[in-house]
Amino acid sequence: MSRFIDNVNEYLAAKKIKKTYISLKSGIEMNKLSRILNAVQEATLSDMEKIAYALGEKVEFFLGDNISISNSKAIESLDVAFYAGEPRNEQKEFALKLIDFLENVDAVLGVEKRLLTSYEE
Repeated sequence: MSRFIDNVNEYLAAKKIKKTYISLKSGIEMNKLSRILNAVQEATLSDMEKIAYALGEKVEFFLGDNISISNSKAIESLDVAFYAGEPRNEQKEFALKLIDFLENVDAVLGVEKRLLTSYEE
């Protein structure tokens, strides 16, 4: 198994992140993601980028020898996740747009905080 896959699996276990979440967030089909994470199928660079992005990290993070996993950066949205059946295409599109919107809001709020911090200094 590659170092990337070993580290991703360790990360998922430590943070208790479900493969379903990664599949939804990355856009990689669940069957393919399972094959990748079980080292049955080789991960392409594109797959690695999608998986790393879904976890809020860079690919390089998962390629390191000793990754440090802290729970301070936990994904809190997992606490409210639930399964409501198979979504229709319109629901999938809406969910992906909603995720993008929330990521943009998070990015804007993060910039605002950094600006205020730098202004105070």
